[in-house]
Amino acid sequence: MRTSLEVADIFRAAGPGYRAAHAGHLGLMQLKVMTAIEKCRTAALGGHVEACEDCGHWRIAYNSCRNRHCPKCQGAAARTWLVEREADLLPVGYFHVVFTLPAEIADIAWQNKAVVYDLLFRAASETMLTIAADPKHLGARIGITAVLHTWGSAMTHHPHVHMIVPGGGIAPDGARWISSRPAFLLPVRVLGALFRRIFVTRLIQLHDARRLAFFGERARLTDRRAFLRHLSPVRKKRWVVYAKPPFAGPQAVLAYLSRYTHRVAISNRRLIAFDERGVTFGYKDYRREGPERQRVMTLPADEFIRRFLLHVLPRGFHRIRHYGLLAGSTRKASIARARELLCVPASTEEPSPDEPPDQRPPCPCCGGHMIIIEAFQRWQQPRAPPTIALPIRETTP
Repeated sequence: MRTSLEVADIFRAAGPGYRAAHAGHLGLMQLKVMTAIEKCRTAALGGHVEACEDCGHWRIAYNSCRNRHCPKCQGAAARTWLVEREADLLPVGYFHVVFTLPAEIADIAWQNKAVVYDLLFRAASETMLTIAADPKHLGARIGITAVLHTWGSAMTHHPHVHMIVPGGGIAPDGARWISSRPAFLLPVRVLGALFRRIFVTRLIQLHDARRLAFFGERARLTDRRAFLRHLSPVRKKRWVVYAKPPFAGPQAVLAYLSRYTHRVAISNRRLIAFDERGVTFGYKDYRREGPERQRVMTLPADEFIRRFLLHVLPRGFHRIRHYGLLAGSTRKASIARARELLCVPASTEEPSPDEPPDQRPPCPCCGGHMIIIEAFQRWQQPRAPPTIALPIRETTP
């Protein structure tokens, strides 16, 4: 049975002790994320009172922290982002491609997040664009939307990039659209080999430029020979690149994106219990098949918080990026040309200058529209509701 347990409840109960036990070892961004999640949708951030225009029912709505790591704040952000992306969809099949870092590289990324995560994006996108442009494969310029995830299902450190790629691209001369095969985009073994070469070569360049830092047990990797010995096994093994079959239409692409673009390390709905034993939550064991894949794990509260904070991104780091036809500077022109080559009429609708659609849930009593009747500042409590909050609107039969 699903409970109303939230990550915020765990942080409020166990967070003070975790901060005290790890004083001086937590980064500023990690501390800010903890505070934001603890205060999200509480009186600490202020809020407003909403009332129904039809029946007069009222409720208190506290403000969100809007932190991108908060499980409660990603729904609205995802909806807004998806509305902006819908205009970029083309009437072709879309493929899902995943680039994953080996465990030996993930260990380096853990202490060098900004540099190595950025390299992951650049190496993966360059690999896709290079192989796609090769006449032996697709021979076209493709578009890519890439999303960084740094976690496995059990919140372990597992950096990988999800890519959504249209099934085709524009020819080098810009004169025609080249479609991929219905269920095949690019060979994953070729992608994996080039991805490994680009990533390892540039990672060594970063080490030579002294842009990598190592602490604790990994301090020995500061020495170049030790670093090369550490990389020796991964230069010989196969790097995993995974490609799924194409989605069933543009709406399926949007549904997928809504689940992946603004996801955090663990959602509140996966939490089962929080008691003296620790935090119990559901996860997927990808080594198993069928119903056995769904598992349950219990972690001590401190370990749960530690794993959650592993995935706090550096300040200003962009975890959603676009490449090729979807790159920001040329996106509009490239999409317009692709639509022209695919004989799709261009959209004639102008973007609305009005406010975005109201995201407030409807009245729980009658389903009517809720409006704000009072706002209150941080740490303040709303006043008691007036005797008659709103006049009842008359409706015509």
